Amino acid sequence: MVCITLPNGAERVFPAPVTGTAIAAAISPSLARKAVAMRVDGHLRDLADAITANAHVEIVTRDDPAALELIRHDAAHVLAEAVQELFPGTQVTIGPVIENGFFYDFARDTPFTPEDLPAIEQRMRDIIARDRAITKEVWSRDDAKAFFAARGESFKVELVDTIPGDEPITIYRQGEWLDLCRGPHLPSTARIGSAFKLTKVAGAYWRGDATKPMLTRIYGTAFATRDELDAHLAMLEEAEKRDHRRLGREMDLFHFQEEAPGSVFWHPKGWTLFQTLIGYMRARQAEAGYQEVNTPDIMDRALWETSGHWQNYRDHMFTTRTEDERDFALKPMNCPGHMLIYKQGLKSYRDMPLKIAEFGKVHRYEPSGALHGLLRVRSFTQDDAHIFSTEEQLTAECIKVNDLILSIYADFGFTNVRIKLSTRPAHRIGSDASWDLAEGALRQALDSLGRPYTINAGEGAFYGPKLEYVLRDAIGRDWQCGTLQVDFNLPSRFGAFYIDAAGQKVTPVMLHRAMFGSLERFTGILIEHHAGRLPLWLAPVQAVVATITSDADDYARAVVARLKAYGLRVESDLRNEKIPYKVREHSLAKVPVLLVVGKREAMEKTISLRRLKAQDSTTMPLREVLGLLAAEARPPATGCTFRPAA
Repeated sequence: MVCITLPNGAERVFPAPVTGTAIAAAISPSLARKAVAMRVDGHLRDLADAITANAHVEIVTRDDPAALELIRHDAAHVLAEAVQELFPGTQVTIGPVIENGFFYDFARDTPFTPEDLPAIEQRMRDIIARDRAITKEVWSRDDAKAFFAARGESFKVELVDTIPGDEPITIYRQGEWLDLCRGPHLPSTARIGSAFKLTKVAGAYWRGDATKPMLTRIYGTAFATRDELDAHLAMLEEAEKRDHRRLGREMDLFHFQEEAPGSVFWHPKGWTLFQTLIGYMRARQAEAGYQEVNTPDIMDRALWETSGHWQNYRDHMFTTRTEDERDFALKPMNCPGHMLIYKQGLKSYRDMPLKIAEFGKVHRYEPSGALHGLLRVRSFTQDDAHIFSTEEQLTAECIKVNDLILSIYADFGFTNVRIKLSTRPAHRIGSDASWDLAEGALRQALDSLGRPYTINAGEGAFYGPKLEYVLRDAIGRDWQCGTLQVDFNLPSRFGAFYIDAAGQKVTPVMLHRAMFGSLERFTGILIEHHAGRLPLWLAPVQAVVATITSDADDYARAVVARLKAYGLRVESDLRNEKIPYKVREHSLAKVPVLLVVGKREAMEKTISLRRLKAQDSTTMPLREVLGLLAAEARPPATGCTFRPAA
């Protein structure tokens, strides 16, 4: 007999073994009809799995959030079956659930194209309508390898070899089709429902290794309801419109070339935006007591061995050997350089906390297939800073950094921010005691603030735990940006110390802190968040003065001069073109304000002011326009003011 404890605390006794299907039926017929899986002592399992010992069991229905992963997982299996029915001889490889959907990788002589997707999707609907039971079988390792080898499924044979020897080989069957999988799965294909869609095709190397065969990856998305799917597809359509790469071209901000893969060619307007971000951050950091420094881009291997990067991060570093046989590396991080600055001169406890910041250019090798515009590059600028503090100051400094980060995000329109605490990874440096202290300090800071946070177990850096700040943008996408890391290890490895009040040498604690993170990536996020319509203070060109007739050219030049005297970034458009043409052109370039002047405005010293995307314009005296735009162009929270030239 087994005792099953239900979520409400009630207990039911069943003959051993008992399945989730039997438990659901015993509770109620309606629950049995809705059940798709179960949680056994917190672990998601197939309804048909046998429970042989006392356990806490929760029946999962299709409207449970946990069921969504099962729907997507099963959709991936149905995708693979559909492909093999339509295209015999195609090998299936792996097909996991990912955020907002799923994919499956296929090996085929002729790669799939987007034109293949409608037929595959229709076949998936046919398979789902068959309502085949999804059942689990346990095979021997030899039988599994022999079966897949006989079918020409060499990738599946390789996957069987990667399964640890103490794990069972589980096969999931739906009708005549089957796949190697750990599960769990829904009871039948019909439970997937109709709220799914195939979205795109891409290339992908087998197991992410560029030395291995190129496969075709088919992506899809699936939801529990049609309404959820429609909302997601609308978001994808909006995301396509906001793609920073397209907007970057339209706004003439930047471009990329194969001569420098993963590096940005900034155009004048893009560089103006980039420098505006740096100027804002420089002002915020100065207010918070940071001192700005700069460290070399390339440094000797010995430095990276001391820091641990050479041993733990070598695959992501660009290195070179000089003629005198010295090994150097382009810096992937700024922290070792900051350690060397800290060590110059004797430090006292009175100097603590010591805060140094750098807009440092770092270089990290990313696979070419992972590069994605500004969002994933090989060369980028960090708004990096390091705080050297005493242990007693640690929690207070963590709180200050947290408050500063959240304040900065709010200035850019990001008010929905989630925090994740990433704890010690399996591959790390330092003692367990130092990791206990570091993780404890971050927990204490978050708990004292009363902010909710989630735990990312094992996702910390190799030298310390970290907080990750995840921003939600205007269309509901999440972006991980800022980080705060506590490090007891690097100062010790470099022999850094300060003199305490008793005259003793003490190793400082090091806080690694970035707020934008990568400025390139944050720029891409900003462009997409605002759909290119940046706030006036951020826009590379804040206003254009356009003439209706050449009679107003001199007045337009005078208006431009006055606006520039107030510190605004403004251009003139004196071309012999009609105003509707000029409005369309500058709207496409996402210029926030168009100031239109003609003969009448020149005589009356007024301006016709038109906002980006507005249908109407407003005529105002020049003096009022100057004051209005100067106020709007002031960066938030930095105390910056614009003063007209004398």
